Amino acid sequence: MQTREQKAEIIEKLKDRAGRASIAVVTDFKGLTVEEVTNLRVKLREQGVDYQVVKNTLARIALTDGPHDTIKDRFKEQCAVAFGYEDPVAAAKALVDYAKVNKKFVIRFACLGGKVIDEAGVKALSTLPSKPQLLAQVLGTMNAVPTNFVSVLANVMRGVLNVLTALKDKKEAA
Repeated sequence: MQTREQKAEIIEKLKDRAGRASIAVVTDFKGLTVEEVTNLRVKLREQGVDYQVVKNTLARIALTDGPHDTIKDRFKEQCAVAFGYEDPVAAAKALVDYAKVNKKFVIRFACLGGKVIDEAGVKALSTLPSKPQLLAQVLGTMNAVPTNFVSVLANVMRGVLNVLTALKDKKEAA
């Protein structure tokens, strides 16, 4: 049995994590062994994701009036919450990949930007490119514009030069 102080400390830690997290994914871990949950935590930590088994009442209190307030009333049965901080896509990918490997592990729902996402939404989110990949694509596009502009200008100048050379050759021939 936890004391009131211990519960208050758990609530504060959850509130802090939820406040910093860009995504909160609620999962069902029923049937997983302690070793399997530990392996999952290690994989998630590599992606910058915290995974914590929570009591429903403590989670409801901790998520109230925070960025993930919309999911606080959806906690039922045994569950755990994964908090992704930097890249929500990385968190979703790690969880979906683990769910593919371990059939007992189930993603219930998530909260991203104050909006509730169902399991299918989390799976769809996991198929998006990661933040670094998107940045690379944007930078590639931004780099292509000036490069293409310079190429167009060079072609125009080349065309003018060809016309002038042709005029010069024509005058020299005459």
